[in-house]
Amino acid sequence: MQQIYTFGNYLKNKFGCKVYKVGINISGFTCPNIDGTVAKGGCTFCENDSFSASTGEVQELKGFYLNLESKSNPNLQKQLEQLEQQFNAISKRQTSQYGAEKFLVYFQSFTNTYAPFETLKALYDKALSFPNVVGLSIGTRSDSITDETLDYLAKLNENKEIWIEFGIQSVYDETLEKINRGHDSQNVKEWILKSKAKGLHVCGHLIFGLPDETKEMMLETSKQAYSWGIDSVKYHPLYVVKKTALANDFIKGKFTPISEDDYLDVLVKSIQMKPENVSVQRVTAGINDNSLLSPDWCRDKNSQIKKINKALKPLGLKY
Repeated sequence: MQQIYTFGNYLKNKFGCKVYKVGINISGFTCPNIDGTVAKGGCTFCENDSFSASTGEVQELKGFYLNLESKSNPNLQKQLEQLEQQFNAISKRQTSQYGAEKFLVYFQSFTNTYAPFETLKALYDKALSFPNVVGLSIGTRSDSITDETLDYLAKLNENKEIWIEFGIQSVYDETLEKINRGHDSQNVKEWILKSKAKGLHVCGHLIFGLPDETKEMMLETSKQAYSWGIDSVKYHPLYVVKKTALANDFIKGKFTPISEDDYLDVLVKSIQMKPENVSVQRVTAGINDNSLLSPDWCRDKNSQIKKINKALKPLGLKY
């Protein structure tokens, strides 16, 4: 049985030890699809209040938000303190529980290039100064990054491991409109190609089960994302949580979540067509609390992984 090429495999091969991602949530970061710059309300599946990393006790900066046009940042020092506090707590736990030896600082929540360049530079430089940090992974949107930031990340990449994670979701513009994404597929393609041209590592996020998409459409999204040269991929099923626009559609009977069988079928076929050099960072997602409305199969990640491995077994693969 051959293991799928995972991101953990990639990091172990490159650095010769256990490398873990440290998920960070910095106050003041938001999203142009939430603050009204490109749209309002966020993507239909996004429950904005719960969009945060598992960071423990963090002093939030209430009412403070940055964007690309912000002229100043009076809370930069507090943000830097948040960053250090979270890194120390999480990396310590990862070391003691999992034997982590080196780290990628993962700017995870919201849009982590959506701030003035000097703020981003200060945060990125601070993160790279921590002990045993070999690089960064920066979650963002393709409509929220500037050439100046991209050039700086390319410079950092000369000596460190720099990743950008873009939410692709779907290559169909009609789908992106339905989920209130705020940009089209050409925009994300453009910025992935620009990132790759500058030598950066790119992870693409794909969602299966978006409104009105067929399995053929989902697989076409995978095919095109691979053709853009992404280095790694995260696969997500679309699930419905409370306090979202998608929840309203679900309650009204206007949206039916993807079945587990259909998700497994699309996932396995997507993995089959994946280029060998593309690592896999995630094969499913879900949440096990009372905020989940549907589908119920997204509650138990262990059960999902078992069924994914059962579906992969006939191909001689395992996750």
